[in-house]
Order: sequence, then structure tokens, then C-alpha cells
Amino acid sequence: MKFNWGTGIVIGIISFMVFILQYVIRVQVDPQYDNELVTENYYQKELEVNSNFVQKQNALSLTGLDIKTTQKGIEIYFPEAFKAQDIKGNISLYRPSNQALDQTFPLNLSSNYLLIPKSRLVDGRWDISLNFSYKDTTYLKEQTLVL
Repeated sequence: MKFNWGTGIVIGIISFMVFILQYVIRVQVDPQYDNELVTENYYQKELEVNSNFVQKQNALSLTGLDIKTTQKGIEIYFPEAFKAQDIKGNISLYRPSNQALDQTFPLNLSSNYLLIPKSRLVDGRWDISLNFSYKDTTYLKEQTLVL
């Protein structure tokens, strides 16, 4: 068989296609390359954008609402004017690098201060979403913290 330019180009193209396909197959099969979505309810969350905007504006108007990191963990302060027993809602801790570390828990307050201990969290970036209501007004505060 005679080897000419046409045969070389065809062999080169086929080799390149095999090279690329082996990477595509490896990414789809290997669990090391996780293709998870940011959130399971992506489309439903997108529909809630307008109500979230109003809730964020309500939270911006509050004085005394603060989320910060300390040596103990994540500290959340609610306004002093609020009665702790009337604050209802939840806190979502989202870890962008690992969905298995995400946490959501309800607010059951006895004071206007909440501590999430550092022992419950892994060092790194956390996106915190504080969604609560007080006297028929809903509030949403989202913040990114690094431990």
C-alpha cells in the first residue's frame, strides 16, 4: 500500500478524533469529574427572583442584621428590636465546591444572636442564605464568607 498525503491526513484526523473522544468518555464515566447542578430546583429558583429582590430590599433596610466570621464560627446577629421567639425561617449554607457539605436548618432562637460552630463547617468558601420572617414581613440576606 502506498502512503500518500491523503492517507496521512485521514489517519491524522481519525487519531485526533479518537484522542478527543477518549477525554469526553473519561469525563462522563469517571466519578472524579462530577457534573452536578448548582441546585436541583434551578428553574423554580429562577422564577422566585422578583420576590427575592423584595426580600433583599427589606433586609437592607434593617439595622443590626449582621453575619460575620469569628474564631468560634459564623455569628449571626438579628436587630435588637426583634423578639427572638417571633423570628421564623431557615439558614442555608451552600458550599460551591462540594454539594455534599450543603446544610439547611430552621431558626429556633432564644436570643437575637446565633452561632454556627466552626466544628460543623469545613474551612473554605461558604455562601450563606438567611431567609426569615418577622411580623408578616419576609427578609433575605445572602452573603459569601471564607472560613
